[in-house]
Amino acid sequence: MQSPIPITVATGDGIGPEIMTQTLRVLEAAGAALQPEFIDVGEQVYRAGHSSGIHPAAWESLRRTRVLLKAPITTPLGGGYKSLNVTLRKTLGLYANVRPCRSLHPAVATRHPKLDVVIIRENEEDLYAGIEHQQTPDVVQCLKLVSRPGCEKIVRYAFEYCRQHGRRRLTCMTKDNIMKLTDGLFHRVFEEIGQEYPEVEQDHQIIDIGTARLADTPERYDVVVTMNLYGDILSDVVAQLTGSVGLAGSANIGDSGALFEAIHGSAPDIAGRNVANPSGLLQAAVLMLGHLGQHDIAARIHNAWLRTLEDGLHPADIFHPETSQRKVSTAEFADAVIARLGQEPQQLAAVPVREIEAPKAPVLSPVPLYGKAPVRQQLVGMDIFLRWDGKQAAKLGPQLERLTGSRTKLKLITNRGVKVYPDGHPETFCTDHWRCRFVATDALVGSSQLEFTPVPYLDVLFLLHRLADFNFYVIKTEHLYLMDGRRAFSLGQGE
Repeated sequence: MQSPIPITVATGDGIGPEIMTQTLRVLEAAGAALQPEFIDVGEQVYRAGHSSGIHPAAWESLRRTRVLLKAPITTPLGGGYKSLNVTLRKTLGLYANVRPCRSLHPAVATRHPKLDVVIIRENEEDLYAGIEHQQTPDVVQCLKLVSRPGCEKIVRYAFEYCRQHGRRRLTCMTKDNIMKLTDGLFHRVFEEIGQEYPEVEQDHQIIDIGTARLADTPERYDVVVTMNLYGDILSDVVAQLTGSVGLAGSANIGDSGALFEAIHGSAPDIAGRNVANPSGLLQAAVLMLGHLGQHDIAARIHNAWLRTLEDGLHPADIFHPETSQRKVSTAEFADAVIARLGQEPQQLAAVPVREIEAPKAPVLSPVPLYGKAPVRQQLVGMDIFLRWDGKQAAKLGPQLERLTGSRTKLKLITNRGVKVYPDGHPETFCTDHWRCRFVATDALVGSSQLEFTPVPYLDVLFLLHRLADFNFYVIKTEHLYLMDGRRAFSLGQGE
C-alpha cells in the first residue's frame, strides 16, 4: 500500500469550504493516499492585515509539500489587496496554467458535443504583473511585461504537452497586429520553437477572431497556447461551452511545484446553501492525483464522476430538463460519485490515462534562456511623459521645441498614443497626459521608419533639467533603444 503523500490544502472562501469538504470525501472514499496539511488563505487573512492573502507561516507547508489543492478565494475590493492566485503562481514559479475542457454530451446540455480543447496559458507575466500607476488626474497606466524566457518556457511546454499527450495541433493566439513588441515576441518565439516539433500542426490566430471561432466551432481546435490575460478569458469561454465553468479544473505547473484549483470564483452569493457544483475542484483533484502518480485512483474517481453525470444527477448550474433526472445538492452530488466508485461510464468515453497523467513540467532541452550572445543596445531618444492641463498640442509643441539643446529635437507629441503634434487633427480628443518624443537632431525620416543616431545619456538629463526649470510636470520617461540596430519601440499612431 502506498504511503500517504503530504499535500497542502486551502479551503478558501464563499463556496470553497463546501466544495472542498465534498472533494476530500470523494478522495478518501476512492482510496487516495494523501496526507492533507491545511492552511488559511483568502479573505480572513487579508482582513487580518496580510495584503497578499496568505500568512507567512503557510509558505512553510507549500515549500515542504510542493502541491497545493486550493478552493476559490475572495480578494476584497479596494485597499491595495493583491490577488492571491497571482501571488501563488508567480512566487512558486508556476508558469504553465493547463485547463482541459471536454464536452460531456449527451449527459450535460451543450451546443458543442465534439468539444475537446486544452488551453495552455502563460501564468506569470503580461498585465497580471499588476504594475499600475495613476499618472495624472485623468490617466492611469498598467504595464504589460513580457519576457523572452517567459515566452520560451510556456511555448515549449505547450509543444511538449502535445507530444506527450498525442495532441495533433497547437494554435497560438496573440494580438500582435496591435502590440507588435510584446505580443509580437510571443508569436515570434512560437514560430522559432515550433520548428523543433514538425509532427505538431501549428498555426497562429489573432486573439479576437480566434476567440470568436473557438466559441463558434470549438471542434476545430485541439490545444491553444496564449498569453496570461487572453488565456484567462479563453479558458472560461471554453469551459462554459462544455455546459458550465463549474465543471472545469485547472493545473498550475512549475519546475518545483504545482497548484490545482477549480477555474471558477468563490460565488459568495450562493455560499452556505449547499447548491454549488463541486465538479471543478474534483476535476482539479483528479489532475493532482495524476501529477502525484496515483493514476488508478484518478481514473476511478473520474469514471465515477462521468457515470454520475450520465445518470442525470446534476447540481443546479448544469440542471436541464432534457438531460437531467434530478437536481442535487453539493453533498448529494458527492454522495452519488462515491456510490459509483468502481463503475464505468456507459455513454461517455473514459478519459485516457495519459490525459489524467498530469501535465508535469516536462524535462526540456530549451533554447538557452540566459548566456546568449550579447545584444548591442543603443540609446537613440526618449519619450518624456508630461502632465499638461492645456488642450491644444499646437501650443505645447512650440514651447518644448524652444527648450531642446543643439543635439536633440522634438519629433512628435501623442495623446493616448495618437499623434497630435505636428500636423495633428482638431477632432482628436486629448487628456492631460502627453507623450513627447525627442530624438537626435540629425535623425532622418525614411520611407517606412526613422533612422536614428545615438543620443548621449547626458542629453536626457539636460532636457529633464530644462523642463523642470520651466515648470513642466514630468510624469515619467521611457528610453528609446535600438537592439542590434533594430528599432525596439513602437511608433506613435500617425507617426
